[in-house]
Amino acid sequence: MPILFSKIMNIQKIALLTSGGDSPGMNACIRSIVRSAISQKKKVVGIMRGYEGMIHG
Repeated sequence: MPILFSKIMNIQKIALLTSGGDSPGMNACIRSIVRSAISQKKKVVGIMRGYEGMIHG
């Protein structure tokens, strides 16, 4: 098994980040990502306020 694939398989939590601006259809995309992650028993963390929220917490 390639090293990269084995590291991906060990991921237990993902962070979801968007640029923070309005974007048509983004809610459906976010919902799809979260539902897919939950179905694979992964935890999902949303980062509020885009990149600024990631930097300043």
